[in-house]
Amino acid sequence: MDALDALTNRVSIPLLEAPGPSRDQLEQMFRAALRAPDHGGIHPWRFLVIEGEGLDRLGELFLASAKAKDPDLAPERCEKLLKAPRRAPLVLVVIASTREHPKVPKIEQQISAGCAANNIVIAAHAMGVGAMWRTGDPAYDPQVLKGLGLGDHESLVGFIYLGTPGRQRTSPALEPSDFVSRWDGA
Repeated sequence: MDALDALTNRVSIPLLEAPGPSRDQLEQMFRAALRAPDHGGIHPWRFLVIEGEGLDRLGELFLASAKAKDPDLAPERCEKLLKAPRRAPLVLVVIASTREHPKVPKIEQQISAGCAANNIVIAAHAMGVGAMWRTGDPAYDPQVLKGLGLGDHESLVGFIYLGTPGRQRTSPALEPSDFVSRWDGA
């Protein structure tokens, strides 16, 4: 698949099955991520690969953080949180690992990590791997962030669920003219 086709036809795939991406496919995804725009060559990102029993531990972490906020959480919600990571055979956690820099503000570093995540999703699509970039409450929960080993200078960009598409999905094409205007300074 050529680059423009991957960029213009990518869709999120919420139903993902085994097998997950191969080691070679993951390597290609990480190579794509490392080509994200990076003002100052800071490399403000890192990644966690979670699969197998790690997915169960992630579900337990999601549940523990939710129960810390609401000890009377409904059983259905508890079950959903426990099973959430098992929506795919592999989950990549994308982390913005920012640092003080005289010319590159934190927001630029976070955007760079977001671009790295987007490159992973596009690369996955180009290789026929289904991908779904998710966040939700766990992505911003201090207990989850601590459980995943994030430092004080880090934030979670997203959980990228990867696997074999359970079904093909299309998304309506948007018209660029609905979002683009010209500015002439006047």
